[in-house]
Amino acid sequence: MVSRSFPQLLTCFNRTAVGSAGCRRFSITPPGRATPQSNTAVERVTSPWTLMAAVCLQRLPVITADCSPIEQRFKQMMQQMELEKSLLSDHELRLMEDAERMSRKQGNEYDSDEEEGHGDQEIMLAQDLEDTWEQRFKSFQPAPRVRADLDKDLTSVQRCLADSLVLLAEQQVGAEKLWLLPQAAWQEGETLRQTAERALCSVTAAGFKATFLGNAPCGVYKYKLPKAARTESSVGTKVFFFKAILADSAPGTAPNTALLWVKKSELQKYLKPAYMMKVDRFILSL
Repeated sequence: MVSRSFPQLLTCFNRTAVGSAGCRRFSITPPGRATPQSNTAVERVTSPWTLMAAVCLQRLPVITADCSPIEQRFKQMMQQMELEKSLLSDHELRLMEDAERMSRKQGNEYDSDEEEGHGDQEIMLAQDLEDTWEQRFKSFQPAPRVRADLDKDLTSVQRCLADSLVLLAEQQVGAEKLWLLPQAAWQEGETLRQTAERALCSVTAAGFKATFLGNAPCGVYKYKLPKAARTESSVGTKVFFFKAILADSAPGTAPNTALLWVKKSELQKYLKPAYMMKVDRFILSL
């Protein structure tokens, strides 16, 4: 039997098929006879949500926080345990040797030839070293831990050195100005992290030097526009938050917008409740 191609068999079956009510007639059109489709332009589907990226820039604590009463008692207990179980240091052993040498010198049976390795050179006792160290310690003046005038200046990044601070920027949203984390609208061709980096640079002329913690957002805030302002192409805004750590103490030039450095406990004074609820989830009190 001469082999036939699959399209020929189907064509033969189409010609011999019984045209009864229970059968459906069908035909196969060869690929070369297919009707060319019109090349219509496919419209790009756009999201009705406006995308934005914001950066949560934190300045980590510079100095240690003050101990609470229970932490102070625990610290004293650990120091006492360490003192009781520790061995004598080299300096303490030297103090004991010097005391024993002085007692021998005051005795009647003291022989200077017994002092080997010193000869006629002057011996500096360990007590003399302690006196020298004590004088240096008295002349040392540590920087104050609390500076009341600077701690009240919310625009200074040097305030509240024992706490973690968050940067807020005053930005125009609709017809009003709000305190928000620095944010910017997403532009086509850039990632959301690049948008967050651009938002941080936009609040100052020179830009803060910051280290971003990853490429994925740590939170999102979504809100809808008023019904009178909604359209089919604009329903609301989605803000994606990125975390960053301040690497430089201050920008090189004056900021372009009003800035505040606030503690986590102070955020509720400046942020809207719904916005604050989302931000509070990923800000840690370090």
